Amino acid sequence: MIVKSDNILNEDMDRVLRHIIVLSMRIASVTVSLLVAFFGPVCADGASPPASDSRPRIVAFGDSLTAGLGVQIDESYPAQLQRRLDSLGYHYRVINAGVSGDTTAGGLRRVSWILNSKPELVILELGANDGLRGVPVDESHQNLQQIIRRLREVQVTVILAGMTLPPNYGQAYTTQFETMYQNLAREHQVPFIPFFLEGVGGTSSLNQADGLHPTSEGYTVVVEHLLKVLRPVLDEKEKKLNLSRQHK
Repeated sequence: MIVKSDNILNEDMDRVLRHIIVLSMRIASVTVSLLVAFFGPVCADGASPPASDSRPRIVAFGDSLTAGLGVQIDESYPAQLQRRLDSLGYHYRVINAGVSGDTTAGGLRRVSWILNSKPELVILELGANDGLRGVPVDESHQNLQQIIRRLREVQVTVILAGMTLPPNYGQAYTTQFETMYQNLAREHQVPFIPFFLEGVGGTSSLNQADGLHPTSEGYTVVVEHLLKVLRPVLDEKEKKLNLSRQHK
């Protein structure tokens, strides 16, 4: 009889759990994509954007971390961001364009749909699922690069959110993955959030049982870190708009 050591058994379990996570994300991605295709973009609070709402739009473009998997729609980061912007006096409408399980390839296919929302600004949070699936970094880089280019071609401001991976994916792959975001931000000169889950990732009290998705309180922390990058961008837009009005 062959007896496996504890280390080998742990490795086998890790592989099984990883396959289960990937399969779950793929099923969720297909389901939500079908809903998106039928119902189109929704506001951060889950409602369809009213035709009379003329505020410029911020589209939160991402995967389950944007969609708010595991929390109520009004607890997701786009919904919390909407409330914070309202309280700070910024007149923007936040659109939740998160699709659970989405990858950079899936995001690239959705760019036309994103542009249908006529965004002023896009917060781009994609790539975590690429990393969990071990997608080659060059492939993810190319997809994100095309997304950024297509958005900027039509004068949409892009804020890029970076991600990290658990150490069990190997030091070489993890380093390449994290550096990818830094390189994209530098290449395209876009505002950059080095780690989207800063202050949340690895903190059990701010994450759900899966250890991957934030709780409502976790998303509150995400929004506060996001605002450190977003507010200067919005302030600059307001400044340029005021200057333009003065010269008319």
